[in-house]
This record gives sequence, structure tokens and C-alpha cells, in this order.
Amino acid sequence: MPDRGDGTRQRLLEAAADCFSASGYDATGVSEICHRAGVSKGGFYHHFPSKQAIFLELLEEWLGALEERLTQIRTEAPSVPEALQRMVDTFDHILGSAQGRLPIFFEFMSKAQRDPTVWAATIAPYRRYRAFFAEMIRQGISEGSFRSVDADTAALLMVSLAVGLILQSLLDPQGENWAENAQKCVQMMLHVLQREEM
Repeated sequence: MPDRGDGTRQRLLEAAADCFSASGYDATGVSEICHRAGVSKGGFYHHFPSKQAIFLELLEEWLGALEERLTQIRTEAPSVPEALQRMVDTFDHILGSAQGRLPIFFEFMSKAQRDPTVWAATIAPYRRYRAFFAEMIRQGISEGSFRSVDADTAALLMVSLAVGLILQSLLDPQGENWAENAQKCVQMMLHVLQREEM
């Protein structure tokens, strides 16, 4: 099997994403990933020490791209409320980019209670998102868009809303228009956060 060259690591990542999406994390083995990628087991272990390691890299790659997108939206928006509105406008894109990944992520989260490495990798994105949105709320208060609220609590509410909507969309994908529901929820949240004179 060819396992040399610059593209090997990327082929392994793509193959792992396909295998995890098709079979789930637990049911996917290193052999299956190697077969799909056309890479030997030696080639796999040259790039990744374990199946867990390649999964964590896929997770970080996806979340990193999402964070970049959110940061870009915040940078380009003229105000914090406008940034939040633009972010919720990307809900369909987020669900599309997460196709096949979120169920695996939730499957993987169940292992977090028993494995400190998995726990650290699982909790880190939540903490980053909470810090990101808390800073946005503080900016909104500073610019006069938002009333004075506890930014950390508001950020916790935002992340809880996002995770809850995503989870419900996975459990009942055809039951609701989840992008529309996200819009309505954020509008309600903005109504509470924004100063009365706005």
C-alpha cells in the first residue's frame, strides 16, 4: 500500500471521517481507516499514535474552522447584536459542515467520564465558546447595545441554547425547521439583552 508522501496524513483524516460517520467511533477500527485511505498500519501509526488521536484531530480541525468563521463574523459586523444575528444565519451551514460528525462527538463525550484525555478534549471547546461569547457580551455592553448583565451567565445561556438546538436537530431532524427556530431563539435573547431604547 502506498503510505509515503505529503498527502498521507490528509488521506488518513478523510478516511477516518468517512469511517466514523458511517460506522460510529466504537465500531471503526484502525484497519478499516487504513484500508479506506490506502495506507499501511505502519503509515497510520507514523502519523497518529491511536484511533483516539485521529478522532481528536478531526474534532479540533472542525471546531477550529467553526471558531475562525465566528471570529470573522464578529470582526466584520458593525455591532455585537448584528454579529449574533449573522452567526445564527449560519446555522444551516454549521449543521451541514457537521454532517456525520456531531453524532460521533456525542458518542465520544460518553467516554469523557472515564478518560481524562477525552474529558479535556471534550470540555475545551465549550470553555472556549463560553469565553468567546462572554467577551462579545462585554463588548455589547461597552458599545451601548446591551444592558448591563452578567456576561459569563449570558454566554452560558448562549452556548446552552446552541448545543440544545443542535442536539434536538440531530434527534428530530425532520420535526422542525431548526434554522428558523435558531433565528427565533436568538431574536428572543437579543430582545432581553438589548437596551430598551434600541
